[in-house]
Amino acid sequence: MRSVLTLAAASLLASISLAQAAGLPGLRGHDHTGVTVPDIAEAEAFFTDVLGCAKAMSFGPIADDKGTFMTDALGVDPKAAIKTITLMRCGFGSNVELFQYVAPDQRKLEHKNSDIGAFHIAFYVDDVAAVKTYLDSKKVPTRLGPIPITEGPAAGQTILYFQAPWGLQFEAISYPNGMAYEKDATTKLWDPKDPAK
Repeated sequence: MRSVLTLAAASLLASISLAQAAGLPGLRGHDHTGVTVPDIAEAEAFFTDVLGCAKAMSFGPIADDKGTFMTDALGVDPKAAIKTITLMRCGFGSNVELFQYVAPDQRKLEHKNSDIGAFHIAFYVDDVAAVKTYLDSKKVPTRLGPIPITEGPAAGQTILYFQAPWGLQFEAISYPNGMAYEKDATTKLWDPKDPAK
């Protein structure tokens, strides 16, 4: 019995090593998503007062008036400056990093989810209907929903999209009984009921 377990463990370690060799060395998980906001104080207030996240730290400014550090390190205009960076902790998932930049070539993006490069931040919640009621009470714009997903691999989800005052899109999502894809999946998504998995 012990040799069977030893062989199974060795096989598992070999498959983990092969998976890591094919990607980023030492990859452990998603640490944070960075988002540039127009006003760091407004964004911090929305994340804490409306979403319920906690501010972990702030730092900055970061700039290079005489050199090309900003271009070389971050791919932005050499005269761009980061006024403030704030990292927010939102429940048990990964973190959100808020940036307030100033730059000579800065643009305001008003993207739709259908635009290439568009993004949104999704938060797992216990009850999407309760979130809808809460967001309505806070006068936060929401889209259609809650929408229960009843077919396909994502069956079991309920979702609702909403927006920050400056346009950043969010999603509230819940799947308390899991999703349909899980019954045959070899790779499973992050499980909010067991964050260690």
